[in-house]
Amino acid sequence: MYVIELDPSLRTGDKPAVYVGETTRTPEERFEQHKAGYRSSKWVRRFGVRLRPRLYRNYNPIATREEAIAIEKRLGEKLAARGYTVFGAH
Repeated sequence: MYVIELDPSLRTGDKPAVYVGETTRTPEERFEQHKAGYRSSKWVRRFGVRLRPRLYRNYNPIATREEAIAIEKRLGEKLAARGYTVFGAH
């Protein structure tokens, strides 16, 4: 699980815009993949600023892909409810 802060121009409220995703790699490796254009979200590739470990560190590691997908969605919903502008979190 990882959360990436996006450029402030994308936010719609007081809290940052973020991209929520899941990966088998470390969050750092996945962020670099996004920025390099490898299987990347256009939002992260163009607007990714930095990882936000405090928003995801309690979720890792995750045992199965199915669990990761469910947590990704719930985390996105939770952050949106807290006022973050959320991208990803499929």
